[in-house]
Amino acid sequence: MHSDCGTTFIGADKELKKLFIQHTKELHHITTTLTNDHAQWEFNPPATPHMGGKWEATVKSIKFHISRTTREASFTIEEINTLLTQIEAILNSRPIHSLTDDPNDCSALTPGHFLIGEPLNTIPNPSTSDHKASIMSRWQFLQQRVQRFWKQWKKHYLQQFLSTSKWHHPSNTIKVGSLVLITDQRQPQYKWPFMAQSRVIKLHPGKGGLTRVVTLKSLLQ
Repeated sequence: MHSDCGTTFIGADKELKKLFIQHTKELHHITTTLTNDHAQWEFNPPATPHMGGKWEATVKSIKFHISRTTREASFTIEEINTLLTQIEAILNSRPIHSLTDDPNDCSALTPGHFLIGEPLNTIPNPSTSDHKASIMSRWQFLQQRVQRFWKQWKKHYLQQFLSTSKWHHPSNTIKVGSLVLITDQRQPQYKWPFMAQSRVIKLHPGKGGLTRVVTLKSLLQ
């Protein structure tokens, strides 16, 4: 596992090492598993954000879209806390990878699994994109900003999963059983699961042998 050398990460590393010294049955099992998997926590040198690679690019993207969402607007402390908490929920519900290799399991691993052991769920709010700012309450105004962030950042995040090709050769061929993302503009924020949880069950190769059409199985079926 790689991360920067932030004080919270360094502190967490020290606490984990203290826990692993304790000879409880559960911790012994965890320690043995991590040792067999050659798990290590490696820290980047100080002041080297360029070594963070993908996660630093994600942080940069998040900061950019939060800035676009909040510019030309004034917020109270309570309002900005509410806004950032809802944005945090959006980020922590994003799909990272398939949760299992079972072709019948369409669930995706999310940051929420690491935080609370399960995906984050919430009741979707009604859309406020068509409301005029002059007649909206402050709550509706905040929801409009959250939905604006969702719309902008979602597009940027999905683009990271597009397969790239070099010299006309595919670099990542899709296979039966692959977990894929389906975009649906009708889904409100936090609705990553209904977009992401689809498995490829059949390939339809073209004349050149490249697959551009597939048959999917999703939780919506």
